[in-house]
Amino acid sequence: MKVIECHNVSYLYPNGLNAINGIDFSIEENETLGIIGPNGAGKTTLFLALCGIIPFEGEITICNTKLTKSNTQDLRKNLGFVFQNPDDQLFMPTVYEDIAFGPINLGFSKDEVDCCVKKALRNIGLSDFEDRITHHLSFGEKKRVALATVLSMSPKILLLDEPTSELDPWAKNQFIDLISKIKGTKIIASHDLQMIIDLCDKIMLLNKGKILEITENTKDIKELYSKFNL
Repeated sequence: MKVIECHNVSYLYPNGLNAINGIDFSIEENETLGIIGPNGAGKTTLFLALCGIIPFEGEITICNTKLTKSNTQDLRKNLGFVFQNPDDQLFMPTVYEDIAFGPINLGFSKDEVDCCVKKALRNIGLSDFEDRITHHLSFGEKKRVALATVLSMSPKILLLDEPTSELDPWAKNQFIDLISKIKGTKIIASHDLQMIIDLCDKIMLLNKGKILEITENTKDIKELYSKFNL
């Protein structure tokens, strides 16, 4: 089953720049799609469109329902968007409160919230971090907690924007291993070509807001990346 379908999706910045232009692709349930491209290629803008955060043109279907202004809030529950910078995602005093924020706003009971938080922390390998002060964490720990804030709501589709950026080699490898163990549909936008090859079933090459290539043969992607001088 296709969980995301995009048809001729575009977004024009106020200055006239086409951030994304005529995007067409689909992703199957439990598939992992990698999106690579240089800075300004449109990766983050595409994520914002999928979440209904920006007023795109074209058509986006999430879990067989067309995304519109009236159903954005409901459809967004299917998507878990992990930002590139965890400091943009974490804003509560403690780790527990940050992870609990989503489930609380979904109307979960106190016991359900507690269960969601503890499960999310186990999944990221930080079970004893409930009472930690969020802004005292290392950058790598913040990345994990930002992921946990999304996992606590059990989204059907996980969007990861530059998940390994600014991580040291050890933390990077740990985070990649963590992502690989998460089940479900994932879309990963990154400059980290090797990570994309290792984790993804198919890869989209994006540049200047347009799709240059989508391939399921990840072995060819390095050649394609060089072909387009990216």
